[in-house]
Amino acid sequence: MTVSASPPGSASPPASVAPVDVGRRPGAVPWVAMYHSVGDPWDDPYRITVTPERLDAQLGWLRRRGLRGVPVGELLAARARGGGGDLVGLTFDDGYADFVEHALPCLRRRGCGATLFVLPGRLGGDNAWDRLGPRRPLLTADGIRHAAAEGVEIGSHGLTHVDLTRADDAALRAETAESRARLSELTGAPVAGFCYPYGTVDARAADAVRAAGYTYACAIDPGPLTGPYALPRVHVGQHDTAVRMLLKTRLHRLRRRPARGV
Repeated sequence: MTVSASPPGSASPPASVAPVDVGRRPGAVPWVAMYHSVGDPWDDPYRITVTPERLDAQLGWLRRRGLRGVPVGELLAARARGGGGDLVGLTFDDGYADFVEHALPCLRRRGCGATLFVLPGRLGGDNAWDRLGPRRPLLTADGIRHAAAEGVEIGSHGLTHVDLTRADDAALRAETAESRARLSELTGAPVAGFCYPYGTVDARAADAVRAAGYTYACAIDPGPLTGPYALPRVHVGQHDTAVRMLLKTRLHRLRRRPARGV
């Protein structure tokens, strides 16, 4: 996908993203934050919801430390050019409808961008895959187009949110290649990024994502698979105040050097 090099709402032309060898040098694993819903965290057993006020405070903390949240595609492109030391990737999984209502205003106010990973097979549906907790509405096609028009990078979270490590060959193709084709048609632009549902990835799933034409993919903690098709991310939640955010950034720096060739 083409991604904006500017915060949401910018009219700057997008820049294309190429695959990046994140294992090229020590300490090369990019810092990517993982968010989900932005709204009321009450009755959320998974602790994946942050209030708009908490998100705004976390983005403000980044800016005060000289860091800026950007789409993952922009982060990887900057690092490929030898820069990006002041950039942090911001990702929002599942494509909740509250992203447009609550997250976008925070991103605009703080001059940040983000990647939104959505499910084209569940447009206008809800998070039915979560057996516990409240049902939360997902973005419609119009909502996704609105986010894209605001400069948000749109990526795929699969077609319907299934664990790719347990999918058969047909389901694996649908969740990767078909979801990319649907999103490209919906947004009118190629889609570069993929995010593994549940954060689970194995070599077979990573190969399918690469074969589908994506240039990068996000996981959670992929271990030896760490690389451009299995980028680790740091969960950021409602309880992450300034002290916890500082600890998470320091722990990230201790992450071992990633393997090559994923």
